Amino acid sequence: MADAYIIDAVRTPRGIGKVGKGSLAHLHPQHLASTVLKALKERNNIDEKDVQDVIWSVSTQKGKQGGDMGRMAALDAGFDQTVSGVTLDRFCGGGITSVALGAAQVMSGMEDLVISGGTEMMSLTGTMAAQEREAGLPPSLMGSHNEHLDELHPQSHQGICGDAIASMEGISREDLDAFGLESQRRAKIAMDEGRFDNSVVPVHNPDGTLALDKDEYPRPETTAESLAGLKPAFTALADMPYDEEGNTFRKQINRKFPDLDIKPVHHAGNSSGVVDGAAAILLASKEYADAHGLKKRARIVATANIGDDPTLMLNAPVPAAKKVLEKAGLSKDDIDVWEVNEAFAVVTEKFIRDMGVDRAKVNPNGGAIALGHPIGATGSMLIGTALDELERTGGRYGLITMCAAGGMAPAIIIERVEEDAA
Repeated sequence: MADAYIIDAVRTPRGIGKVGKGSLAHLHPQHLASTVLKALKERNNIDEKDVQDVIWSVSTQKGKQGGDMGRMAALDAGFDQTVSGVTLDRFCGGGITSVALGAAQVMSGMEDLVISGGTEMMSLTGTMAAQEREAGLPPSLMGSHNEHLDELHPQSHQGICGDAIASMEGISREDLDAFGLESQRRAKIAMDEGRFDNSVVPVHNPDGTLALDKDEYPRPETTAESLAGLKPAFTALADMPYDEEGNTFRKQINRKFPDLDIKPVHHAGNSSGVVDGAAAILLASKEYADAHGLKKRARIVATANIGDDPTLMLNAPVPAAKKVLEKAGLSKDDIDVWEVNEAFAVVTEKFIRDMGVDRAKVNPNGGAIALGHPIGATGSMLIGTALDELERTGGRYGLITMCAAGGMAPAIIIERVEEDAA
């Protein structure tokens, strides 16, 4: 099987995902996607006619985020009309999956140059959710949920799932707050030292003026005291009836775990931020890269997907990591950088405890608690972040994984390539 190489990885800054507050919220989602596509073309001087597919991730494929953004963003970026595109949905995990599928195309020999990535404008999707609520749709019937599926596999709200897992594992709010505080501390250091500068590309308005050139969600002023003063975010939602039968999100979990006392421990300071953003990764075969003088920055070593309990929803990253390590023939001690998405602090905290890994190597530049989580784009962002960190520190292997709705997790391992590698 041929190798697939990462030539470049770029992302937009993460903008606050609220209309009227975020610097990207007024833009069309395709504009964010086309921004990173243009950046890959310009930074690497590629002929866009050689791009054989654009594989894109968008979680909420409705309204302005519908209509195959992979194809439409390529057209918006001015790519040749021969460049095709496809859009997928693996909830939060789509940004890793788009890269895995792009790599598979190259490794199989079917394609030589592919762009993978994703976009999510949570300022837009939050408005959509509000419209659904106003239309009288209960949360269990929004999106992919339906009554029959909930009978087979009760599925709750992700935040309440996070609280449930923390309660089951005996992970305290103090531990989760400490994790959230550390995410902010690491992100501040990373931004102050310019660790994201290689990958972040500015977003301009259609008239050419600057919209945003740095992440605007981080709150470096956060303290342990300020976190301790925040009220849990999901207390009322857990017990709010969402249908005429009086079903609640807490009841959904307690149907499967009747003795579980779910204690509210997550809030805005130890949960992922609501943001807008896009990311893209340029993948190439060895033959194409060598023929066109492209520097190979990393090799795709292995990818994996796995499902876990959909009721608890957030626990699949650990089995996903173990599966991809086994496929790669590596051990946890071989991994120099771990990027485990901070959907909620308990996800990454439990991962560190269960895997027995050095927490200094996990999200060394902060994570989604500090930086935000643009659902369909985050996985691609994390791959780029891991690559930048491997290059900064001289590490060899990076493993990236994240939980996804429905109880899933994709995972990918990349290997940094020396500049003069053949």
